[in-house]
Amino acid sequence: MNRRPLRDITEAEMETYSRDGVVHLKGLFDQEWIERLRDLADQDMSAPGKMKHELAEKGDPGRFFTNTFLWPRNAEFRDFVFESPAAEIAGRIMRSSRINVVFDQLLIKEPKTKQRTVWHHDLTYWPIKGAQVCTLWLALDPVTKENGAAEFVKGSHLWGERYAPIAFRPDLDYAEDLPQVPDIDAMREHLEILQFEFEPGDCTVHHGLTVHGAPGNATESRRRRAHVTRWAGDNVVYDPRPGIQPMLWDPDLTPGAPLDCELWPQVWKRAAA
Repeated sequence: MNRRPLRDITEAEMETYSRDGVVHLKGLFDQEWIERLRDLADQDMSAPGKMKHELAEKGDPGRFFTNTFLWPRNAEFRDFVFESPAAEIAGRIMRSSRINVVFDQLLIKEPKTKQRTVWHHDLTYWPIKGAQVCTLWLALDPVTKENGAAEFVKGSHLWGERYAPIAFRPDLDYAEDLPQVPDIDAMREHLEILQFEFEPGDCTVHHGLTVHGAPGNATESRRRRAHVTRWAGDNVVYDPRPGIQPMLWDPDLTPGAPLDCELWPQVWKRAAA
């Protein structure tokens, strides 16, 4: 299994991320990582746990499964976070000199899942702040519009807005006083919305303030499994606020402190020139 990206991250890819708030990347992970993550995802779906949740509404014929903070509780997911090229990819795309993991996650939409992922951006869910926050979404199956490929509002990370987080689960009640995400569907003709097709091993990296959402999985038999990692770079600090997504445990940091701690360890550092 490869520890470094299988090819160089190009200047054009870094510029695309900076301009668009998302970049589609191919050919960076070998097939061994994908096979291992597929097996881990299926194992994880079959066992209960306190961080696992079913996100599809009652009566949905499909299944929308998620689990978070996998790596602190599972040595094989830890191997991916610390030994795969994911952290380096995030660091190079964000032009950061160092990378901390925020958390990892499974996002799985099984066939016939009607539940869509509502329009949102990521950063306001979490107790951190800074410009260098991104999500790496790694496809474990072929992904198209029909089985749930995400849509991204091009350039929305540059709008200068922080939107209120939207609860994906009924047991969460986000309370931060922020404006709501605009009605993106009503604005489609005035926006440029990006959507990518994936082969297993393709990934996107998107900015923490890029507005995005995803359709359900309308297919009869095609799964949509993804392993997702959230990363923070040089200028990101602890920003605890009431009424946001709970972390696995309290990191016990001073507000404004760098993220280096047991919950959010440094994973990658750029080699000196």
